[in-house]
Amino acid sequence: MSRVLVIGGNGFLGRHVVDALSRAGHEALARSRRDGLNLLEAQSIRDVLAREKPDAIIHCAAHVGSVHYVARRAGSVFHDNAMMALNLYAAVTDLLPGVRVINPLSNCSYPGDADVQVEGEWFDGPVHDSVMSYGNAKRFIHVLAACHQKQSGVRSVSFLVPNAFGPGDYTDPDKTHALNGMIIRMIGAQQRGEREFEVWGTGKPVREWGYIKDIAAVLVAGLNIQTQPGQPINIAQNAGHAVGDSARLIAEAVGFEGSLKFNTNYQDGAPRKVLDDHVFRSFFPDFSFTDHRQGIRETVAYYRSVL
Repeated sequence: MSRVLVIGGNGFLGRHVVDALSRAGHEALARSRRDGLNLLEAQSIRDVLAREKPDAIIHCAAHVGSVHYVARRAGSVFHDNAMMALNLYAAVTDLLPGVRVINPLSNCSYPGDADVQVEGEWFDGPVHDSVMSYGNAKRFIHVLAACHQKQSGVRSVSFLVPNAFGPGDYTDPDKTHALNGMIIRMIGAQQRGEREFEVWGTGKPVREWGYIKDIAAVLVAGLNIQTQPGQPINIAQNAGHAVGDSARLIAEAVGFEGSLKFNTNYQDGAPRKVLDDHVFRSFFPDFSFTDHRQGIRETVAYYRSVL
């Protein structure tokens, strides 16, 4: 059993990581601003590390929101995510250099034109302009972790995470993840008795979605693996679902009886974005992902309970 500090442990991903740690027999220490940990203040994280002395850290804290949100607040988003990582690694290097750090990083940090996202091609081009602030902040965190491992031996594992969805996210569509936002909007349309639901774009692009409980389970399993310095790992199924098909599964789970309208005034983006799973399967050959339909059903049930 390990003592694992989950930074951002009261957030969307953090709460699921805490649950996964408990199920795996670890002692989970959930800390966030709610508990007095402000990672933007260097002394705050130093105080927590000195007091708790964890064996490992899973860094789930992030300043994040929808694509529109991170574009509007680009400077703040980059600054805050970079500063949190700088403060964390400075404190770890000084106080607990033997600690392992797990960093979940969004796959939006891949080059914007990458259809199949392969770890060895992660830096082979700029991120898409719409997520310039958030995607580049995640690249920064990985480089920072590799530098501290080279200088001080601090061991880190960076996981590249697909579009997340599942129970426990924000209820504000401007702050929540994309698929959860569609679920929130469709539940609202049903509650208002609307007979039509608008899907933005043609619905044809294929995207890989990661159920939040699966992502949390992989992060916890990452405590026990050995990687080469600087080697990221996709949390990957190497498979995706067309946006329109996901919308139909949501309608099925919600019980929305109206029609789906595809608003083609919205641009589709790349026709296909999935994560290559060769590296992932070399570390987790037997990992079983949640069926997409089942994940959507569980997420709809959650949002029905809170909306």
